[in-house]
Amino acid sequence: MNITSVSVIIEDQLDGKQILRKLEAAGRTCYKSEHKITDDSAEKFIRRILKTGHDSVIEHEKITVRIICDRGVSHELVRHRIASYSQESTRYCNYSSDKFGHEIVVIEPCYWKDNRKMRALWVKAMEDAEKNYFDLIENGATAQEARSALPNSLKTEIVATMNLREWRHFFKLRTSTKSHPQMREVADMALLLFKQSIPVIFDDIEVPGNI
Repeated sequence: MNITSVSVIIEDQLDGKQILRKLEAAGRTCYKSEHKITDDSAEKFIRRILKTGHDSVIEHEKITVRIICDRGVSHELVRHRIASYSQESTRYCNYSSDKFGHEIVVIEPCYWKDNRKMRALWVKAMEDAEKNYFDLIENGATAQEARSALPNSLKTEIVATMNLREWRHFFKLRTSTKSHPQMREVADMALLLFKQSIPVIFDDIEVPGNI
């Protein structure tokens, strides 16, 4: 069994300023004010668009990310429906095969790293789940049948694409303290990357101080 951590990678090669210029060109169509476009007008225009709630303008751009998280978190992620997802499938992936190193990979719960007792109990549960999964496979179960023994902590890889408006909605919900800690861990990582890559769009959504 292998224990790993959450990670987020932006799949696109982003030019934040070019994205703003494209959004400005789209948004100014509504007002036929294209003649007001200058080399530095995009940021001001997009700030005004967001302030007035004309968020449909930012739907013209999308971002694709690759997320490593556990299956439990992925179930929450795919509830965001204005999106496209491609996810590692436990129906077709047989973790007892050479391809997967004859082991399952699980995601370390962020909330038990400093609690030795709880972490030890979790590790034991993961080891038991792995053994039960392999026993089912060895006794003739297919991967899609044996997956019923796999834990929520199983690592999954999921590629998610959302337009910028939906990403804003995602971050507002999932960086909240009311969100599940592991879902918040993913959202916080992604938000920081987005802020670094694109000006203006995510400035009003705060990244928690523990990142």
